Amino acid sequence: MPAEPAFTLGIEEEYLLVERETGALAASPPEALMEECVAELVDQVTPEFLRAQIEIGTRVCEDIAAARAELVRLRGGVARVAARHGLAPIAASTHPFADWRNLDHVPKERYDGLARDMQAAARRLLICGMHVHVGIDDPDARIDLMNQVRYFLPHLLCLSTSSPFWQGADTGLKCYRLTVFDALPRTGLPEPLASWSEYERLIEHLTSSGLIEDGSKIWWDLRPSARFPTLEMRISDVCTELEDALTIAALFQSLLRMLWRLRQSNQRWREYPNLLIEENRWLAQRHGAGAHLVDFGKRSLVPLDELVEELIALVAEDAEALGCLAEVRRAREIAARGTSADAQLRRYADAGGKGDHDRAVAAVVAMLRERTLAGLP
Repeated sequence: MPAEPAFTLGIEEEYLLVERETGALAASPPEALMEECVAELVDQVTPEFLRAQIEIGTRVCEDIAAARAELVRLRGGVARVAARHGLAPIAASTHPFADWRNLDHVPKERYDGLARDMQAAARRLLICGMHVHVGIDDPDARIDLMNQVRYFLPHLLCLSTSSPFWQGADTGLKCYRLTVFDALPRTGLPEPLASWSEYERLIEHLTSSGLIEDGSKIWWDLRPSARFPTLEMRISDVCTELEDALTIAALFQSLLRMLWRLRQSNQRWREYPNLLIEENRWLAQRHGAGAHLVDFGKRSLVPLDELVEELIALVAEDAEALGCLAEVRRAREIAARGTSADAQLRRYADAGGKGDHDRAVAAVVAMLRERTLAGLP
């Protein structure tokens, strides 16, 4: 019997930098800020596409406790450095009132190429996400589990939504981020693949045709990492609250272990066409934690709170083995109270809403700043 994968964790989070006084996006943060972040956090902090963004990445974590310690350290480090420059990070996938047309990208070869090739589709990328890597050494197992876990991607999106606003407007969506990101090629749900060899042939075809340089330009919601022996989940918005991020990571990790366990018994999760899963993906974008997703076995819409209970029961054995059962069970709390998107909309309404729009969106940013750093030393 093959050895159990390590199921190690790695989490990447992207933040927006805002002015502490006004909440406005920091369109041109000082170069010293990134230099000081690198001095403190070394290669675990990098610039993102736009100058107003910053990305952190944990080390390889053996369990969720180690991932928590890493996120606390990294969020805190970015916040301390930013504060010295009158700025603060917010963990939200869109800024409540910033305008992408007023921003510049980081002058870096990779980003220069992206801006040149994608034009306005890239310039609109004022969005942030969270990526969760789970270690699976066997490449064919990685592909097999990718095919099966596609089904659960909309569930994870429902629990992570943090992008209800775009350029000062309530979009009516809990996750507007994906409507921006999906304008790029090679995004959306991953292609069902028969094997690792088929994936390699796909990448070779794209690279030899001159379309991409390497597999890192595959921007699916879920992909084999181009750099690590991991399966990388990319569908989720960045979570404002740190504990919500850990719940998403724990659920993804536990789902993969559950599917691997079925695989060892010659069982598997039924694979559905992307057309069907895309319907749930849209419902998750539109409604977030308030969504009803289709149970394709029952052919009926089921509210997220019921689906969460089913998920917890499905992966409880695996979450316990991985030491993340408490984090998985916390999905109940998110489903009940809503995500960051819901909190943002409530804060907007409480602060005056459309009747006092400028004050209301500024209040949303203030809340995001507070909750991004809540519980940090």
